Amino acid sequence: MRQFRRAWLATAGALLAVLLPTATAEADTAQAQASSSAGTYNVWQWNVAGNTFHRGSSDTNMVSLAATSMVNRDADFAAFNELCRGQYDALIEQLRAKNWPLDESNFARFEPSRAADTGVCGAGEDEFGNAIFSKRPLGAAARIPLAVDGSKYERRNLLCAPLADGSGVRFCATHLTTVDSVKYTQINEIKDRLEGWHGAGEKVLIAGDFNVQPHYPSMNPVYSASVDTQYNDNNVGAYRELDDNDPGNCWGYGEPTTNAGATNSPCGGAQKLDLILVRESALASPGSYNADSLTTSEDCTVGLCSDHRILTGTVTLK
Repeated sequence: MRQFRRAWLATAGALLAVLLPTATAEADTAQAQASSSAGTYNVWQWNVAGNTFHRGSSDTNMVSLAATSMVNRDADFAAFNELCRGQYDALIEQLRAKNWPLDESNFARFEPSRAADTGVCGAGEDEFGNAIFSKRPLGAAARIPLAVDGSKYERRNLLCAPLADGSGVRFCATHLTTVDSVKYTQINEIKDRLEGWHGAGEKVLIAGDFNVQPHYPSMNPVYSASVDTQYNDNNVGAYRELDDNDPGNCWGYGEPTTNAGATNSPCGGAQKLDLILVRESALASPGSYNADSLTTSEDCTVGLCSDHRILTGTVTLK
């Protein structure tokens, strides 16, 4: 019996030795495939005019409407511009109460473009800037100041953070200057950063108020050359905007994201200044994205909630 047991153990051990490397290799391959498969993401963007319209208040219903919209739209990522720090803190509390984040201790980042006590965000003169929110936990944030534009108090920035799940997906928010001569520099600074992360194997989504329309020459180095329509041409870059592929809605440009009247938009009506960009090479397929500009609510105590509209988009990355 002992001889039989020793023989059986030896055979089982030999079989295990043969199978184990294969099983381990298969597990490693599956893990690698899982980490490299980025999947589909819903992105949500809004310049909330947190000072201009709301004077830093969190009680005008803007914060509540924003949190509700994020949840109803099943946002995976959200970007805010012109947000006061107190409004950011209130958003965190409301999103926690709605059970939106998977990790309520690690889902938001804020980066001021104006420090406290510089004349914005109400009587408390709070910090003022950009914020990002993620349903999934985030890694360490990159907080990158952009070229100075002569403003006494404000320094525009790029705020980014990767997902902590090893997917290689990074989300960014920005709000560019209104000074035309500096926009080119800031846009190129952002493009260079995005390309650096791309070179490191990351897939980057960026949202924000770029203060430029899609067809402006300053965006030509960003937009992919495959964006070539009567509304947006002469492009030489590598990025698509999630609202640029609807032939029935200003093809190559997208829907307006501001609430001004008729402007110099190539399609008539209000301007599109808010963008959600992704590198074309990161797309799962050429048409694996779409976006929509939402009518701005007038249910804030100040009336119209912002001079910008919410922009939402969905993208599938490979």
